[in-house]
Amino acid sequence: MSVLRLTERRQVQAVQLVRLQELAAQLGHNRFYGPRLRRAELDGAVANLAAFTGRLPLTRKDDLVADQRDHPPFGTNLTYELKHYTRFSQTSATSGTPLRWLDTPASWAWMLDNWTEVLTAAGVKPTDRIFFAFSFGPFLGFWTAFEAATRMGCLSIPGGGMTSAARLQAILDNRVTALCCTPTYAIHLGHVAVQEKMDLSRSALKTILVAGEPGGSLAATRQAIDRTWPGASVFDHHGMTEVGPVSFQCPARAGLLHILEASYLAEVIDPATGRPVDAGARGELVLTTLGRTACPLLRYATGDIVRLAEPEACACGSPLMALDGGILARSDDMVLVRGVNIFPSAVDQIIRAAGGTGEYQVQVQSGRGLTELQITIEPDPSCPDADVLCRQLERHLRDAFHLRIPVRPVTAGTLPRFAMKAKRWIHL
Repeated sequence: MSVLRLTERRQVQAVQLVRLQELAAQLGHNRFYGPRLRRAELDGAVANLAAFTGRLPLTRKDDLVADQRDHPPFGTNLTYELKHYTRFSQTSATSGTPLRWLDTPASWAWMLDNWTEVLTAAGVKPTDRIFFAFSFGPFLGFWTAFEAATRMGCLSIPGGGMTSAARLQAILDNRVTALCCTPTYAIHLGHVAVQEKMDLSRSALKTILVAGEPGGSLAATRQAIDRTWPGASVFDHHGMTEVGPVSFQCPARAGLLHILEASYLAEVIDPATGRPVDAGARGELVLTTLGRTACPLLRYATGDIVRLAEPEACACGSPLMALDGGILARSDDMVLVRGVNIFPSAVDQIIRAAGGTGEYQVQVQSGRGLTELQITIEPDPSCPDADVLCRQLERHLRDAFHLRIPVRPVTAGTLPRFAMKAKRWIHL
């Protein structure tokens, strides 16, 4: 059943229950989840969704890391014999130890189906030409996005091993209509275009699909990308190597992500209590993969901080769970500075809204029991006065956090650039 054809909440939940029951019935020989289901008395049958979420404990990344450490190299979360697995993926390790993940052809095809939903929601058609500005390493999102687009009939152009200037030239020369990259890299390509005197107004680009880091659903980041790429629309979505492609931007409202609920049972919980949060509140996204049977995750605490949107019908007509503002932050990225919780996405929003910054870096200094922040910015060519911009940013940061955070400029080309997830926060 296509996710986009589900029209009522009760229909969504009925599909989820059937698929959850089918999944649980196949995990008896899975050495990681079989015992967990038996202890929760869910191995025989899952009577309803409430019984599942109420009785099965959360799975955390630490559980998976420990399992792969104790049972190298792939751990015990494998539903079938190893000979049935044909795909290898690995997490990016931006938040700790990388995880290895295996898939059978059936589980891989399930993820391609989900990616097809994402691409369709973005308005991508078989006639589109899609450029993938990725290095094509073991990260799952590269390969699933590329193969789903190819399967749809799109002309799919890989950008691995190319400089940013070469990627821009390929986008222009091949009349590319859709671009897949991180929000940071979409902005960076625009700066390179200015340096190389490339006119992006002659680009055929219509859609920029972004993911990999918070920002694609933040107004300031979207506006920065819009200024860079005239005539192209930003489309946000998100996923993880452990779970696959999870959400797509609401066609009627930018900044809202719908969960692919025919493929995922999603919960938003208070990390402190484990209880569901009310609409409008922040919480941690918890996911159960309903179709990735070969290497499932049940009630996986993703570490993604989200805001659960109001449950009334969306303007697009979809009954699917929605996240207001997309992925707001990562729970493990938060920094406590003199009693104030600071998330990187909040700082990014302030810097992008001010404009004039090509790249930046945040130094986190901890010593004598105190944590302090200092920000280094690299002004872009449009900035008339770097010192004035620094003072402006200091005022905006003070207004937002009631903290004095010094900002200093450096010359162009000083700070690193990122084609994948940006690593701007440096702990000293």
